[in-house]
Amino acid sequence: MKVSLSSLFFFLFTTLLFSQTKILSWNIENFGKSKSETQLNFIANTIKDYDIITIQEVVAGYGGAQSVAKLVEMLNQKGSKWDYQISNPTSSSAYKTERYAFIWKTNKAKLKGNTWLEKKYNLEIDREPYFVTFEIDKKSITLVTFHAITKSKQPETEIKYFKFLPAEYPNLNLIFIGDFNCPQSHTVFNPLKKMGYTSILQNQKTSLKQKCQTNNCLASEFDNMFYKINSINYINSGILPFYKKFNSLKEARKISDHIPIWIEFSMK
Repeated sequence: MKVSLSSLFFFLFTTLLFSQTKILSWNIENFGKSKSETQLNFIANTIKDYDIITIQEVVAGYGGAQSVAKLVEMLNQKGSKWDYQISNPTSSSAYKTERYAFIWKTNKAKLKGNTWLEKKYNLEIDREPYFVTFEIDKKSITLVTFHAITKSKQPETEIKYFKFLPAEYPNLNLIFIGDFNCPQSHTVFNPLKKMGYTSILQNQKTSLKQKCQTNNCLASEFDNMFYKINSINYINSGILPFYKKFNSLKEARKISDHIPIWIEFSMK
């Protein structure tokens, strides 16, 4: 049987396409009952082309989990089958407790085992990170989503404990994701970098200003992902400046005061 060059190219292209995974992370401010159906639909349309979504700042009380479920219901009407997991409320008593969420396309990722909030450092970290392990292309990856305390409260006092997590979970392929309220250039990330981790964004602001100044609408370099260089094949990464779809920054900020960030990769 003779195989044409075009058929071979198509096979290789589709195989490569299937093996690529896109993760999106978004701190969606006060994600709960305050989000209208129109706003939830805007969020769904913004994230639907990605494979795994993590959301920080899901409201811990009534409305948070319900809004995640509503968002997934909307996504399921847009052409793909999605599933989701929501964390318990973080154990913070001194600060604002929240939940985290993971949403994923079932044909791209399979949930492995239980999800959990970090137990060992829950006293040192106000909103302890949330761990989810996925099987992608028969290989495992563990996503660790996190929302640090605000810059004024010195988030580096929490982030410094992240250097212990690779040793705590030596058999897991960890990717640290979220709103660190701290730029990747901060020395607190140096221990992770020395272990072979790198950030997907450098010198990229991800939070919104109160008002744009001569088309400059981004304030601070807060959101990022850190992956181990030898554990995945990095393809691309970036931001989604969703605020450009609104007539004013004030309107955009009703969705969130942060923009989504994303990475595209394949498993090694």
